[in-house]
Amino acid sequence: MNSNFSSISRRELLSRSGLGFGSLGLASLLEDSGMLSSEARADGGPINPLAPKQPHFPAKAKRVIHIFLNGGCSHVDTFDPKPELTKWHGKELPTPNLKTERPTGAAFKSPYSFRKYGESGIEVSELFHHTAQSIDDICVVRSMHADVPNHEPSLLLMNCGEARLVRPSVGSWLTYGLGSENQNLPGFIAMCPGGYPIQESQNWQAGFLPGVYQGTHLDTNNTELDKLIENIRNGSVSRTSQRRQLDLLQEFNQRHLEQRGHDPQLESRIQSFELSYRMQRDAEDAFDVSREPKHIQEAYGPGVQARQILIARRLIERGVRMVQLWHGAGQPWDNHDDIEKNHRRLAKQCDQAIGALLKDLKERGLLEDTLVICGGEFGRTPVVELPKKGSNAGKINGRDHNHWGFTTWMAGGGVKGGHVHGATDEFGFKAVEDKVHVHDLHATMLKLLGFDHEKFTYRYAGRDFRLTDVHGHVVEDLIA
Repeated sequence: MNSNFSSISRRELLSRSGLGFGSLGLASLLEDSGMLSSEARADGGPINPLAPKQPHFPAKAKRVIHIFLNGGCSHVDTFDPKPELTKWHGKELPTPNLKTERPTGAAFKSPYSFRKYGESGIEVSELFHHTAQSIDDICVVRSMHADVPNHEPSLLLMNCGEARLVRPSVGSWLTYGLGSENQNLPGFIAMCPGGYPIQESQNWQAGFLPGVYQGTHLDTNNTELDKLIENIRNGSVSRTSQRRQLDLLQEFNQRHLEQRGHDPQLESRIQSFELSYRMQRDAEDAFDVSREPKHIQEAYGPGVQARQILIARRLIERGVRMVQLWHGAGQPWDNHDDIEKNHRRLAKQCDQAIGALLKDLKERGLLEDTLVICGGEFGRTPVVELPKKGSNAGKINGRDHNHWGFTTWMAGGGVKGGHVHGATDEFGFKAVEDKVHVHDLHATMLKLLGFDHEKFTYRYAGRDFRLTDVHGHVVEDLIA
């Protein structure tokens, strides 16, 4: 008997034979559907999962920057002014309070002033007056709603399209569908200063997609490259020696892979080794904001938020498909008390940089095909949260979570600038006009990126899954 076959079992022989034909069929289907480009193989070798791919139809957006105000930014204090709250301040609303996570009381007026900006005359709070300078490029969705008033499921719904079960994140779907335009940097990067947000890495997980599509987390409190990206350099081995070592390792891994047919985990590991090596060259340049002209650094301002927002522009400029910017570890915008002081502090940290980003992208010709999204997992109540022992004890100056109605805004990437879509009720408690569920937002995002959300699927466990599951409608009114 041939020695190549004497060393494998009958089960492995059948598995390898079946998977071999199956992989050929899969590659053919991907090529026919446009999901696998002619560049997806390097020198006739294994499929490169991050090679650039074509979407279903011509896209308005090619990349995404998602600014995540995690914790739940208050819409009635930022982009959804409610004069009626001033009239009813300190009084019970004429309609019963909707049920949220904690007990709530009387109407609570916004402590911030609003004014109109731009030719569109859209009202924005003083908290985001830098961002508001670009309001004519922004589409403000005031009728967002989610399912529950709790952080964990709402974060997963916003990031993965599913509140409870393990599902791939939006960034993982995008890199699966579009690949990356830079093979020397991760296709999907999630930056969060100070550690992890609530639900940690589940927010940028690959789920059942191959592991290569998972987001790469960076703690942007670190300014030195070796701390920002651990093990990016080898202090004892030269690049030439590393390449020889990696080539040998790849040879062993390739033999191992050939003996076992299709093994997604091993393929992802091989890709990660190669990406890590290639990153040594490009990462230092991409993450070093000191290389920016002084006037650009001054425009974005000081602090970690400014630095990571400027890094985001440098990354998408270099072909990274999606960059997600978290405000900080935990849930910084979750202001159950002292909302005037805390929201002001948080907005001051990021508003100047967001405003600079929008102007910078536009001046460079990048805003046209870069979709910028900003918001949290839900909003906050227009009524005050009542004191609770051990929490906001003795304080009646904060707002509870509110999934019934909140605001998300988008700019660039084919959205309708200078436009307000939908509305909450006169107090800002619930979306009542042209309501947009998180699934609808995802469906619309995918259309802007060139995908039919109902046909953009991945087969897993005998079923074709999609980001929007069995829900979602494209909101055409948001598209220019």
